[in-house]
Amino acid sequence: MTQAQKFDTATYVLIAVLMWLVLKVQLLPALLAGLLVYELIHVIAPLIARRLPGKYAKWLAVVLLATLVIGLLVAIGMSIITLIRSDTGGLTMLFDQLAKIIEDSRQVLPVWLNDRLPDDAITLQHTVIEWLRAHSADWQLLGKEAGHHLAHILIGMVIGAMVALHDVQTKTNPRPFALSLLQRITLFAQAFKNIIFAQIKISAVNASLTAVYLAIILPLCGIHLPFTKTMILITFLVGLLPVVGNLISNTVIVIVSISHSFVVAIGSLFFLIVIHKLEYFLNARIVGSQIRAHAWELLVAMLLMEATFGLPGIVAAPIYYAYIKSECRERGWV
Repeated sequence: MTQAQKFDTATYVLIAVLMWLVLKVQLLPALLAGLLVYELIHVIAPLIARRLPGKYAKWLAVVLLATLVIGLLVAIGMSIITLIRSDTGGLTMLFDQLAKIIEDSRQVLPVWLNDRLPDDAITLQHTVIEWLRAHSADWQLLGKEAGHHLAHILIGMVIGAMVALHDVQTKTNPRPFALSLLQRITLFAQAFKNIIFAQIKISAVNASLTAVYLAIILPLCGIHLPFTKTMILITFLVGLLPVVGNLISNTVIVIVSISHSFVVAIGSLFFLIVIHKLEYFLNARIVGSQIRAHAWELLVAMLLMEATFGLPGIVAAPIYYAYIKSECRERGWV
């Protein structure tokens, strides 16, 4: 084994340990926020630097853009929270309404479907409670420790901006170990860029089509469902999760549709199946073309990561898988 191969092996082990540690100590939100700021700056900064004369044009562009990006992301996050809370009671009310709809669903569902539902509301309640207990550790990430993770996200954004600023400073000749580690980090950042930017496009298309259905088509038919804005927002946010995100939003919309009638629920289900099929096509065209992976490959990776790390594993799986596959392609293994 040559010295370069030894350095490569050492950096592979280091990156693998760091990837595991990020999930183990729940630093995934900070990592994603930092990578998002870093990539946004690298995409936009060259365009701004061209319009600023002088030796330090690129450096100044990065400083200004980093401040703008962090402020914009924080504003978007606060706007999302405000929107959710203002839409007929917010997300909590939506979950309460979903539970009530499920409990009262026997009044609108056909007999053959009622026979397959729990015998009574108490049985259904126990089932839901058991499921929530089994996934309580996952929900802590989104609920109880929200403030803790928000601080991590802000720190991650600052770190991402600092790293982007460091990239425009005077370059030095790195040592062999640092050079090998830089190659690993570059591939990981590229994997994140490929996945997140492609998934944003897919999620935006899904949310737009869902908005047309919920806010235009149904009202034209005289049907007005509650929580329309919240459901559109949920469709976009969970749509950032490949494959499973669409299933989550579809379930919410169909359950809310049941509150109007069984026919509307069937219509919503049919419309969302069409969108779901479109997502597979978009995954093949956008995500698949970026990382050269099929939807089933991402789904297998997500199942394995969910079984190991829970909800954070689902979020990290596409990025981790894209990175591992890019490393394999660099070595000519796939």
